[in-house]
Amino acid sequence: MPRPAIPSCFYRRTESAMQTRPRNRVMALALVAGVLCSCQPTEPPTRIILLLADGAGLAHWTLAAFADDDLPVARMTTVGLVDTRGSDHTVSGSAPTATAYATGVRSFMGAVGVGPDSMPVESVVEVAMERGMATGLLTTTMLVDATPAAFGSHAVARGEFAEIARQMSRKGMTVLMGGGRSAFGPAIQPDSSELFSEIRERSTYVETVDALSGLETDTVTSLVGLFAEGGMGAVARRGTALQTMTSVALAILDRNPNGFFLMVENEESDTEAHRNADEATITAEMLDFSAAVGVALAYQEEHPETLVIVTGDHETGGMSLPHDADREIVMQYASGGHTGVLVPLFASGPGAERFGGIIRNDRVGQLLLEIAGGGGP
Repeated sequence: MPRPAIPSCFYRRTESAMQTRPRNRVMALALVAGVLCSCQPTEPPTRIILLLADGAGLAHWTLAAFADDDLPVARMTTVGLVDTRGSDHTVSGSAPTATAYATGVRSFMGAVGVGPDSMPVESVVEVAMERGMATGLLTTTMLVDATPAAFGSHAVARGEFAEIARQMSRKGMTVLMGGGRSAFGPAIQPDSSELFSEIRERSTYVETVDALSGLETDTVTSLVGLFAEGGMGAVARRGTALQTMTSVALAILDRNPNGFFLMVENEESDTEAHRNADEATITAEMLDFSAAVGVALAYQEEHPETLVIVTGDHETGGMSLPHDADREIVMQYASGGHTGVLVPLFASGPGAERFGGIIRNDRVGQLLLEIAGGGGP
């Protein structure tokens, strides 16, 4: 039987260790064993879950951490900061940053799935589908809104809802869930196009979270859920819908032997910060999103080949947390819009260490494309 190949890093890193004096050889052998383990190749992940808290910066996450001593992201092994700039601007928006995550290319304000030249760029969803993987997009806002649109369509303006809806409904993704039912109906679709009939022909279709909860997921091969005419609203209105959507999506996607890519977004962490909402409202949104992260991490525990990434697209509100006379937080806003501060990123699973440190948003996308294409670890 041929001898197994020994990694070249073994020779480079152990040569000096093996030339130690006899009394140090025990330590040298221990070093050798450790090097052998560290040189073993890591299999690339076959399941990728990207969770985005829209508009959430460090202050948003601080409120969540102070409200929950067992925050799920605290268990994640890699922490980084994302530079959210676009191709021609410093303070970015959901469309270009989601495009950077989806395609690995920075673009201009309003762009979804297109580069700075306005031409379509292949997305991580498309790369995953080419490999036979299942794919899914979930959001608490309209399914045709900027973040899911960047992953599921190509348009030069995020407001092209009719075109985005047509592209998303006909792309062949496994799971699509969120609000925005009106964008798929004849009131918005030109020439009285009826996308709902096409959707029902290809997929199981539901319009309420109760109907979603009652699905026999073992019999569902493709699912579209549109739960509101517009956005699904704040957590006080939508309840635990995001957790339910995440759980059901994972149950369906898990059945594909080739793996999957899933994007999960909470929009209201951004919307409420735009409104300069109070501390309790922002905290509730972050904790609801955090519960969805918990669902993803629970899935990862049973499927260690899963890579989970949690981040945001930009910070909203210029939120700060100064103190009062009793040294208690007094949340303040500097703006009703976006800011250019770096946003936190958390990752765990195979290849998670590649997302640490200060990382550009387009680099995050490039890594996702590489991993979905079978590279990496």
